[in-house]
Amino acid sequence: MGALVKLIDGILFLFFLITAVATLTMDAQICLPLNLFPDSLIEAKSTYIREYSDYLMDKPPHFYIGLIWLQLLLVTPLCLANLYGIVARKGWFNTTSLICGVSFFTIKVCLVSELVGSGKASEKLVWRFITFTGLGALAILRGLLPVSGTVSKEAALSRKKRA
Repeated sequence: MGALVKLIDGILFLFFLITAVATLTMDAQICLPLNLFPDSLIEAKSTYIREYSDYLMDKPPHFYIGLIWLQLLLVTPLCLANLYGIVARKGWFNTTSLICGVSFFTIKVCLVSELVGSGKASEKLVWRFITFTGLGALAILRGLLPVSGTVSKEAALSRKKRA
C-alpha cells in the first residue's frame, strides 16, 4: 500500500501545483484588474480560450466569477499547503487534501454540469474539466486514507513518552 500512496501523492503533487499556478496566472485574470498581469499571460489566456472554445472564460457569467473567487481564496492556499504537506510528509496533509478535494470537486461538478447542459462547450473542454474533477475525487480519497506509517510511529512515541 505504501507504493500506491506514494504514486497517488506524486499525481496529487502535480495536480496541486498545476491548479495553484493555473488559478493564480489564468483564472485570476477574470476577477482581478488585467494591469496586474504581464501581456504574455493575457495572451496565454486568449490562446487558451481560442484553443478550447471556453465560453466561460471568454464572457464569464456571475456564478463563474464567484467560483473563481472561491478557488482563489480557498482552494489555492490549500493547494500550496498540500504541496508542502506532501514534501514534508506532514500528518495534517490528509485533512487539507480532503478539504481541498471536496472544494475543488464541488466547483468542477458545477462547471461540468454547466458545460454539458448548455451544449455550447467543445468536447475537448468538457473532457478537460472531467479530468480535473476526477483529480479532485482522488484528493478526497487520499484524504480518507490512513495516515502514513512515519506519522503513526511519531504518534506512538509521543504516547509512550506521556505514559
